[in-house]
Order: sequence, then C-alpha cells, then structure tokens
Amino acid sequence: MKVLLLSAYDADSHKRWRKGLVAAFPEWQWTVLTLPPRYFSWRIRGNSLTWARGENAQTLRQTWDLIIATSMTDLSALRGLAPEIVGVPTAVYFHENQFAYPSSSDAFRSLEPKLLNIYTALAGDLLLFNSEYNRRTLLEGAAKLLKRFPDCVPAGVCEEIERKSQVLPVPLEDALFIEESLEADFTWNHRWPQGYQGEVTEDILIISWAARWEYDKGVDRLLKILEGLKENKVKFLLNLMGQSFRNSPKEFERIKQEFSQNLLVVGYVENEQLYRQTLRNSHVFLSTAYHEFQGLAVMEAAVAGCTPLVPDEQCYPEFYPEKLRYLGVGNAVVRLEAMFKKVQCVEGLDKLDFQNFSWASHRYKYLRALNHHASYIFSN
Repeated sequence: MKVLLLSAYDADSHKRWRKGLVAAFPEWQWTVLTLPPRYFSWRIRGNSLTWARGENAQTLRQTWDLIIATSMTDLSALRGLAPEIVGVPTAVYFHENQFAYPSSSDAFRSLEPKLLNIYTALAGDLLLFNSEYNRRTLLEGAAKLLKRFPDCVPAGVCEEIERKSQVLPVPLEDALFIEESLEADFTWNHRWPQGYQGEVTEDILIISWAARWEYDKGVDRLLKILEGLKENKVKFLLNLMGQSFRNSPKEFERIKQEFSQNLLVVGYVENEQLYRQTLRNSHVFLSTAYHEFQGLAVMEAAVAGCTPLVPDEQCYPEFYPEKLRYLGVGNAVVRLEAMFKKVQCVEGLDKLDFQNFSWASHRYKYLRALNHHASYIFSN
C-alpha cells in the first residue's frame, strides 16, 4: 500500500497527527511531504506550485494507492498542476477551517483562505474532521459565503461536502496512557526566576495554562480570570506555558508583571517529560481559547491527571461535561474557587478518562475510513 501524505502547513498539531498516523500503520509504504508553518498567505496558496514544480515534482508523479492531505493543501490546484494524481483516491484531514477562525484586529481579511477550504473539500474524496464543531462551522460558513456572491453559484456545493465528510479526532499517543506514579522527589526546579520562589504547599491551587502565545488563545480572558481569583483571595499558582512570539499580545507582559508572585513556570517547556511532570503536579488545566477545534493540550493534560476547565463553546461541549465548562469570566472564577476549596479540604477533583482517544482505540476507525476510499482492499 503506497501512501503519499501531504502536510502543507506543518504546525505542531499537524505534525503530531501525521507522525501518529504513520506510526499506526507501519505496514504501509509512506512518503511524507511537508512545508514549514510560516508565511501563511503564501503557504496556503503556493503549496501546489512548490510541490508540483519544485524538487518533489517527480515524487508527486509516482504511482500511489492513496493520498492523504491536510486541509491547508491546495488540492484542486495541485491536481491541475500534477494531473497524474487526479485518479488517486484522496482523503483530506481538516484540523481547522478558516470560517471559524477569529480575526485579530490587524489581520488582513481575505476571502481566499475560505474559498480554498471549499475547493479542497470539493476536490477530496473523503473529508475527515477532528470535531463536529469543525465540520459544522465549515458547512455553515461555506453556505453563508456562497450566498454573498452575485451570480453563477452552483447548487449543491455544501451538500456534496457534507455527504463525504465524517468526524474522526486526532488520537493521543499510546505512551501517554502508561501509568506513571507521581514523582516523590519532584521539585519545581524549572520555575521562572522572576516568579514565586516560596514553598509549593498542598493548600495552593496549581493551575496550568499552555498554548501558543497568540491572540486567539484568549490571554485577555485569562488576565480577567486571574484578577477575579486575586479579588476573591484564592491562593493559587499558575504555570503560564507555551511558545511566545515577537508580536504576542501585551496581556502576557501584564500577567508577568502584575502576577509575578503567582507564577511558577513561564514560557515554553521544551522537554516533553518535564512538561508532563508539570501537568501531573498541577490540579487544573485551564483553557481560555477563542479558537479550538479539538484542543489536544487539554486532552493531554486530562490524561496526565489534571482537571480540565474549558469555555462552554467551540468544540469543548463535545468532549467535556457541563460541570467542567464555564460561561464567561465570572463563572470561571466561581468554578476555580470551588476547586480551591476542595484542595484545601484535601478533596479530590473530577478526573476524566480519555483512554478511548488513544491511537490504539482509533486505529481501526482510521483503517475503516481510509480503506473505503483506497484504490484496493487491504486488510488489518
């Protein structure tokens, strides 16, 4: 089984998915082509040109049994530039869609990324989405966009996309589910030098937050929640983790200045084992995101033993019970305060079982979906 995998904007979550997919099917003959996750506007429009006329042109034109591409791939243009792949069954994986992506105040508002989502969806034979929220918002957004055009819009576009789409989440690595006892000698040696340096006692609520330091991850909402906790005299420490950027929102600096004595770990934790140890020694994993189609970081934290607290919006209602979702900043503060009181009384917090999101649990589901669209029947 010769499979070509195309990841046109190989961001961390896309990389994690494709590596897991390749590892889940070692019996297949994989060829993986990726492009770096930078220069978004050029990358989503230029990937077809890069691959079809660049150094991988001959690779593209080999004989394939199946092509799997991420939704950032400009599949319709790629098939035009490399007609040899037109007849190859092609599955498209949607990690996100451009219709539900919040725009920053300085973002260039172009219809092209949304149209490319539609064209790629139409060009694919099988469309896989990591959540129903992702699938639904693409269909609703596409329908709304097509109604805006003045003429010559064919009927049935969204219906065609819907017919060949299904939900299949990004699974978590099986290694995450191997039981690891809490390290008796764990110490916070990787804490931020400008942050809290005192003893981390058992009556302190330890909150972890981890995401890209960008506007869509809701740092403004995080700041307001921290202000609410401080006003209510909740005793807490925060691990403010994730990759920062030159143009990261100014609220991150405010948090570092105004809540320095509530901060334990700050910034990107490069060592995976240390990152997971940090999660295992936290009580709560807090999400404040305005944009989340599955939220692998929250799931991973839950597997590590954190109690997730997430917004009651986006994809989260699909994966988390109501008692672990919050409606607005005030409600988040109330729920965190209740968790703090449980910690003070040495009561256990709610835990979730994500075992059914492992690759071991999802391998057959991927096999069944891809098998149906492959060029020949292959067995498990």
